[in-house]
Amino acid sequence: MTKKEEPPPSQIPRAVRVASLLSEGEELSGDDQGDEDEDDHDYEGVPNGGWHTSSLSLPLPRPVAAPHPMDGPPGGTTPITPVIKAGWLDKNPPQGSYIYQKRWVRLDADHLRYFDSNKDAYSKRFISVACISRVAAIGDQKFEVITNNRTFAFRAENDVERKEWMQALQQAMAEQRARARLSSAYLLGVPGSEQPDRAGSLELRGFKNKLYVAVVGDKVQLYKNREEYQLGIGITFIDMSVGNVKEVDRRSFDLTTPYRIFSFSADSELEKEQWLEAMQGAIAEALSTSEVAERIWAAAPNRFCADCGAAQPDWASINLCVVICKRCAGEHRGLGAGISKVRSLKMDRKVWTETLIQALCAAVTTTDLAETQALLGCGAGISCFSGDPEAPTPLALAEQAGQTLQMEFLRNNRTTEVPRLDSMKPLEKHYSVVLPTVSHSGFLYKTASAGKLLQDRRAREEFSRRWCVLSDGVLSYYENERAVSPNGEIRASEIVCLAVPPPDTHGFEHTFEVYTEGERLYLFGLESAEQAHEWVTCIAKAFVPPLAEDLLACDFERLGRLPYKAGLSLQRAQEGWFSLSGSELRAVFPEGPCEEPLQLRKLQELSIQGDSENQVLVLVERRRTLYIQGERRLDFMGWLGAIQKAAASLGDTLSEQQLGDSDIPVIVYRCVDYITQCGLTSEGIYRKCGQTSKTQRLLESLRQDARSVHLKEGEQHVDDVSSALKRFLRDLPDGLFTRAQRLAWLEASEIEDEEEKVSRYRELLVRLPPVNRATVKALISHLYCVQCFSDTNQMNVHNLAIVFGPTLFQTDGQDYKAGRVVEDLINHYVVVFSVDEEELRKQREEITAIVKMRVAGTASGTQHAGDFICTVYLEEKKAETEQHIKIPASMTAEELTLEILDRRNVGIREKDYWTCFEVNEREEAERPLHFAEKVLPILHGLGTDSHLVVKKHQAMEAMLLYLASRVGDTKHGMMKFREDRSLLGLGLPSGGFHDRYFILNSSCLRLYKEVRSHRPEKEWPVKSLKVYLGVKKKLRPPTCWGFTVVHETEKHEKQQWYLCCDTQMELREWFATFLFVQHDGLVWPSEPSRVSRAVPEVRLGSVSLIPLRGSENEMRRSVAAFTSDPLSLLRNV
Repeated sequence: MTKKEEPPPSQIPRAVRVASLLSEGEELSGDDQGDEDEDDHDYEGVPNGGWHTSSLSLPLPRPVAAPHPMDGPPGGTTPITPVIKAGWLDKNPPQGSYIYQKRWVRLDADHLRYFDSNKDAYSKRFISVACISRVAAIGDQKFEVITNNRTFAFRAENDVERKEWMQALQQAMAEQRARARLSSAYLLGVPGSEQPDRAGSLELRGFKNKLYVAVVGDKVQLYKNREEYQLGIGITFIDMSVGNVKEVDRRSFDLTTPYRIFSFSADSELEKEQWLEAMQGAIAEALSTSEVAERIWAAAPNRFCADCGAAQPDWASINLCVVICKRCAGEHRGLGAGISKVRSLKMDRKVWTETLIQALCAAVTTTDLAETQALLGCGAGISCFSGDPEAPTPLALAEQAGQTLQMEFLRNNRTTEVPRLDSMKPLEKHYSVVLPTVSHSGFLYKTASAGKLLQDRRAREEFSRRWCVLSDGVLSYYENERAVSPNGEIRASEIVCLAVPPPDTHGFEHTFEVYTEGERLYLFGLESAEQAHEWVTCIAKAFVPPLAEDLLACDFERLGRLPYKAGLSLQRAQEGWFSLSGSELRAVFPEGPCEEPLQLRKLQELSIQGDSENQVLVLVERRRTLYIQGERRLDFMGWLGAIQKAAASLGDTLSEQQLGDSDIPVIVYRCVDYITQCGLTSEGIYRKCGQTSKTQRLLESLRQDARSVHLKEGEQHVDDVSSALKRFLRDLPDGLFTRAQRLAWLEASEIEDEEEKVSRYRELLVRLPPVNRATVKALISHLYCVQCFSDTNQMNVHNLAIVFGPTLFQTDGQDYKAGRVVEDLINHYVVVFSVDEEELRKQREEITAIVKMRVAGTASGTQHAGDFICTVYLEEKKAETEQHIKIPASMTAEELTLEILDRRNVGIREKDYWTCFEVNEREEAERPLHFAEKVLPILHGLGTDSHLVVKKHQAMEAMLLYLASRVGDTKHGMMKFREDRSLLGLGLPSGGFHDRYFILNSSCLRLYKEVRSHRPEKEWPVKSLKVYLGVKKKLRPPTCWGFTVVHETEKHEKQQWYLCCDTQMELREWFATFLFVQHDGLVWPSEPSRVSRAVPEVRLGSVSLIPLRGSENEMRRSVAAFTSDPLSLLRNV
């Protein structure tokens, strides 16, 4: 047999057997039928040999060389134990078989190990050098390694190699004994070993019998049983510099290395936690360095723990300047960072500056530093006035004197509160820890972090008790208060959201959620509401900047930072801070003053735009629009759900409903608006009942989210809607008139003097809550309009009172006084609710517009259905600039323009001519609306390829200058003309552009073939023309200064033609003249309003105009009676 030398470490292929890389869930076989190396084959092959994977390997490219996997991690801090000798040997089984098995054997200063292969990460067996009694030659090329009760036989390839192995073993034994004499290991009963941090039996997945496991220093050692542990003969050991531990369930945990996963099970949950703590300590030990510790131990007093006197303490309190052992460090940490700032001498390398090391060594030898410590301990203020204006604080005084050690000590104690004596109770001492802004500590119950929202309830069993410390901007959680290394940590700078679910959402009554930039969600729980609130407050203060500290003034359900766009700054998103409290969303933006809270239940729009990857939450409130972007999906989805829930109705009372601008519940004016537009002429409205099933479904939808419900004719019958409204009012827990005042209203109806009764009603109205008061007015105003059409709907005041009396007062219908109250309120509507002439006029205009639209719809065969919420754009048509707004019948173009500008907080400067344009994309033309033009009829005439946009009218100033300097009110000149006739309804254009002469005066526009012509070829009434700026390109206009003119005949037939001018100024002059003659000289308001339009308190007709039922003649009669003189319809006033 030829000798096989071990290749140099640099030439060893970096490959690891798959037996070292088994997945976490694989079951391991304990049988090793082919290896008779030991008495018990089950344990012979634990790490590598017997798990039926010997044929699999993961070799890396050969040129990439690396040392043996267990020699130490690349770049690691754990010292590599030098290998004395390594090579292939034949090993004889203990049964004395003549069949030798080849093994890769390695000898270092502490252990003799043998492996199946030179590529294996973990050994089949190891023998402690300290336990070897002697080495002897036994024949040709054979030698024995003899321990107290075991003998291991090996065979080399020749006598020379055998001699080298025997000499190496004997030298290692001599060096080991020499080291042992200098240590106290013999006192422990295990020669040559150090005291384990923890030892005991554990189950290893795949084996029937338990293994004996010992955590020693930075290694975890596996033994067959306790006897072999005492003999120093083990299976393998795991270097924890490459290990990590995590819990799996109540009794199980995994030890993970790059080579394989060891799945252990303990006998109890407590024992599991103790094993986890010990192994985490081994990891900390493996990753530590002794350089700082050696320097600090150079001072004799620092070689022992300041608290218990244990030797070689490897922890320190940097603000108290004392060295402590690991056990005492856990006690110090339990005091909180405000009392003792604990740092490791071996791990926290960045903390240990040269000055801090000197300060810790000097604290026990330098009298001036000891004196400073004594002063601080006696209650001296760390920032007290020194008496020197140039160096007002002790720190400044030390800096002035060049006392670097004093400065270091004072800096470390700036946030420390020391024991103080209470003058009122001289015998009682207490610590005052600065918890809110700097630090906090205590036990929390924590679940495993999640990458998605927690939809299901987390049971109490899913929480694990952890010792948590919030200090220096880091939230760390440990296995227990004595643990050295944290299981994990959350940096405050990475927290993007803090949420507080309602009580009893999970297994613990009080919980809170922490969201991080890494898209992770951490759930913590406590039983005590006070402790949970304290933790939430401290964490909030740790990650919220001073800019947004006002958000912490009140309790919140959700707090965090989100990218947003608002105002006109829509080009790029900025980061703002938001807090959700009840139905209020508070916001703090980096630029500008603190924003007023958004009342989520008063939003005009709440929608989601964009695709699933780039979602944008749009919140539209009067005067402003806010776009919140979903940059991080996890916390954005949490915000989205919370905001939607806060914006929905919270209960059954009126004040808990979604509200409109006038504090009227959305559910009420949704129904009122629909019936106003669809049911004013419906016979028996409110007296007839709708279908029970449809009414119930509609009411449930309205209660859930009335803002998103759109009532449309053809989908909902007016009787179903009226029944839903009545049921909602009847089911109110406190009633519309409240239980406290209900009797007073009924008693007022019996007052005989009409003036006294009306006065009493007015007094009672003022006493109602604001939402109830606004709802009563809106409902009575609606019923007043209904009774105005009693000739058609057969619902006069008395009939309405019979229906609504028992509904509003929630009586059984036997009390006639309830109906009398409703009848009085309708009859005295103007006086009781202080309705002025202007408000009544607007109400009359809205009803008139409804009927006119009904007449027009009946004549043309068209119908308009649904709530008309118009989309208007600011400056250009983009998703970021769109605004959704309700259009009442009375709204003018000026009011719409100001409404849009108010929402976006756009100020109007001098010579800013903001105007609303009707844009026709198909015709490539646009028309600036006249400021007094009603918007609603325009909206009903818009096609799918048209929209409204509010922008500056760039030519208005030049047009006004022209109109101010011109003489007369006519305009004439040559323009290029082209007519566009619809042939056979196909819309085919005919002809090209031709020169024509035009004359425009106050009554008509005339077209002449030439200047000398006496008779016009065409003539149109000027007020029936709509003039659009622009001509579509496919017509090939001769110039770029043209406009499109649309004329609608009395038969509702549309004619369209195109005009082109030679210059831009000529175009502006013609267009200015058109506006001048069409609007009687008033082109622009002389004093345009600079305030937003006042929204009427009564919301009638504020949605799309829907045709009324009934014949055209019936509606004409009803409208004539209503519009002639509405005041004449008031009775007994």
